Amino acid sequence: MNNKPFAIHPRWIICADNADRILEHHAVIVEHSEITAIVPWPEGADRYSGIDVVELPEQALIPGLINAHTHLAMNLLRGFADDLPLMTWLQEHIWPAENRFVNPEFVADGTRLAIAESLRGGVTCCNDMYFFPNVVADVAAQMQIRASIGLITLDFPTAWATDADDYLAKSIELHQQLQHNPLLTTMLAPHAPYTVSAEPLRKIAALRDQHGIGVHMHVHETATEVADFQNTHNMRPLAALAQHGLLTNQLAAVHMTQLTDKEIENAAAQHINVLHCPESNLKLASGVAPVAKMMAAGINVAIGTDGAASNNDLDMIGEMRTAALSGKCAAADAAALPATEVLRMATINGAKALGIADRTGSIETGKQADLTAIDFNKPELQPVFNPLSHIVYSANRGDVSNVWVAGTQLLSKGKLTMINETDLIANAQQWAQRISTGE
Repeated sequence: MNNKPFAIHPRWIICADNADRILEHHAVIVEHSEITAIVPWPEGADRYSGIDVVELPEQALIPGLINAHTHLAMNLLRGFADDLPLMTWLQEHIWPAENRFVNPEFVADGTRLAIAESLRGGVTCCNDMYFFPNVVADVAAQMQIRASIGLITLDFPTAWATDADDYLAKSIELHQQLQHNPLLTTMLAPHAPYTVSAEPLRKIAALRDQHGIGVHMHVHETATEVADFQNTHNMRPLAALAQHGLLTNQLAAVHMTQLTDKEIENAAAQHINVLHCPESNLKLASGVAPVAKMMAAGINVAIGTDGAASNNDLDMIGEMRTAALSGKCAAADAAALPATEVLRMATINGAKALGIADRTGSIETGKQADLTAIDFNKPELQPVFNPLSHIVYSANRGDVSNVWVAGTQLLSKGKLTMINETDLIANAQQWAQRISTGE
């Protein structure tokens, strides 16, 4: 982490705070890992004479983007099985490939590739769910990104664990090991109601309460999934989760495309969080989540990309635009999901869903310096009438210029500062060869 105070002076600071402030001609002062002041500039320069100043003319500084749901290591399966419905994609392609290839090396290499992509796109925090979460945690720590580590649980054996009890035992052990890393937090991560049965889910609810850990789970992703569950259990998945004590403000429910009005009302009453992955849902034809209805009911909705095997990228700027456009279409209302709200979904709402809003998600004094700069000084981004709208509707991840996590600069002028991109690319190509040939 950076210990030398410095200032960042952009054209605009888009705070994503409670007042949704957009400040022009101000600077953010960073000391150690923290934002210690936001001051008018250059008027405030005398107070901070002698510190380094990062000048970002015609750039917007936003809170670092938070990818609220992804499977980082699945970057190595990008494009492996496209144009398929969810269960065919999973059962006939992804799960067999994972059974054959997933091991600590696969997870480490895929996670490195994903974190590099994430940083280049302005992401400073990822909420992951995958096998070998200990490896994910190690790589995230090495690469100095903020991460929520999903402590995955399934009923069936994988390379990571033999049964639900083994997953849970390893989960709590890893949770305890990570307690003192300021960049890493954990969430219990049962995969879905159709892959984790009642007894493990009840144990997860008890562990959540015992250890104060949130729960991160795929819920109501497709109509087929919901119908099959109802035929088997005589209730919809959300009703079963309620029975198991999982519908609380500590639940981060991923997808939620298939909801009745009553389910939205109940979810709002229980203050659950929803992690919306619009591009993955569209590509798999899973459905379009009723985001405007959920937010009108008071549900905290954040944005995630899902994994690159189903998206096929970790582009949170693109995901914001898709969330806005699909949300407007679903609501039949052009005023639904305005740019201000969509940026909040990709920043502070994600922080709230992950239980880290006290330290990140907005540009405010006292929070960690997780910051992303976007360069508008390009023909395709001119003129600028509203910088926030520009980010959601006009910019792309190639416009991200600089990224800091906890005050440490991990992207400078579009270049990763601590990662050898050439080695990453060569390694990914080697994995593609192995997977394609079945070696």
